[in-house]
Amino acid sequence: MAVGLILDYRGGTLAQYDRISEMMPGAGRLGEGAIFHWVAATDDGVRVVDVWEDRATFDKFDEEMLGPFTADVGAPQPEITEYEVHKMLAP
Repeated sequence: MAVGLILDYRGGTLAQYDRISEMMPGAGRLGEGAIFHWVAATDDGVRVVDVWEDRATFDKFDEEMLGPFTADVGAPQPEITEYEVHKMLAP
């Protein structure tokens, strides 16, 4: 079942986000199992909103890439809120 994830990097910066993105294989593209992604600056850091095929796929991506790359650039680990996706629409 698809999951919506909100990742709040309190104290993080868009510059750190950009550095993490550049470290990803196929920089600028979604990871295997990711369906949708957007990012924005907030009053207290950076928010990423994703939809993934399932939580296990995201967790593997987080363990193998996202978590280590986040630590490498000195960004805070995110607070993650998960939602079960009921329905998705696309053009």
